[in-house]
Amino acid sequence: MEADFLVAAGKPSPHGLGFVLRGRMVVAARLAVLCLALELAGCQAVENPANPAPSLSTGTTAKTSAVPVVLGGAPPTTVTVGDPYYYAPTVSQGGGPISFSIQGQPAWLSFDTQTGALAGTPAAADVGVSGGIIITAANSVNTVSVGPFSIEVDPAPSPTPPPTPAPPTPAPPTPGPPTPAPTTGSATLDWSPPTENADGSPLTNLAGYYVHYGTSDTSLTQTIDVADASATTYVVSGLTSGTYYFAVSAYNSLGFEGAWSNIAGKTL
Repeated sequence: MEADFLVAAGKPSPHGLGFVLRGRMVVAARLAVLCLALELAGCQAVENPANPAPSLSTGTTAKTSAVPVVLGGAPPTTVTVGDPYYYAPTVSQGGGPISFSIQGQPAWLSFDTQTGALAGTPAAADVGVSGGIIITAANSVNTVSVGPFSIEVDPAPSPTPPPTPAPPTPAPPTPGPPTPAPTTGSATLDWSPPTENADGSPLTNLAGYYVHYGTSDTSLTQTIDVADASATTYVVSGLTSGTYYFAVSAYNSLGFEGAWSNIAGKTL
């Protein structure tokens, strides 16, 4: 090494000191450069104690320790057609980026690779079970997953039919013509009062008359008491349509009844 430095140093000193001094200066400069390179590589160079190299400050580098990622939260396993589905795992980790991925993603669900969220609304064609779904999260330390799990899509319930209206209340029947009141009529009877008893003696105690009638001339079942000795006529009323037969008999104050008159008939 001293020979190389002698060539580079120029003219020699008579005492030979110039070679040594120049050689030390060159060695010191080379050691300083070498020391800088070694420190950048994480090593430390050994200085010449006679001529130490200038100290170089490279600063300090703080080291950050990443924490394993942890996923939590259970995904819903059922949903009904027309209802929204949503699941996002809870994430716990100490820093650094996290990437999400999924396996077995149903076609009706969208997946967010930034948050690991699943969201969507199933249609009638999606009824059934989608299984083998796995959501995975990874950072620089570890990889964790939720699943495998399944999601069952149930059909929407049938709409409740409207209540059957009650049948209309039938209108009351139209009344027919009123039943005519039975036709009534009357019959007027006239007679001559008796003047003597059956033995020919004068009749002095006449008390009244009986009017006998009916719908058969052989069966006069109805009787009207006319308690007036002076009566010579009587009207039988309230008779319905038909043929009636009549007879009159007299009675005295003792209650004895005389013979009947002839039978007369009338048709109403």
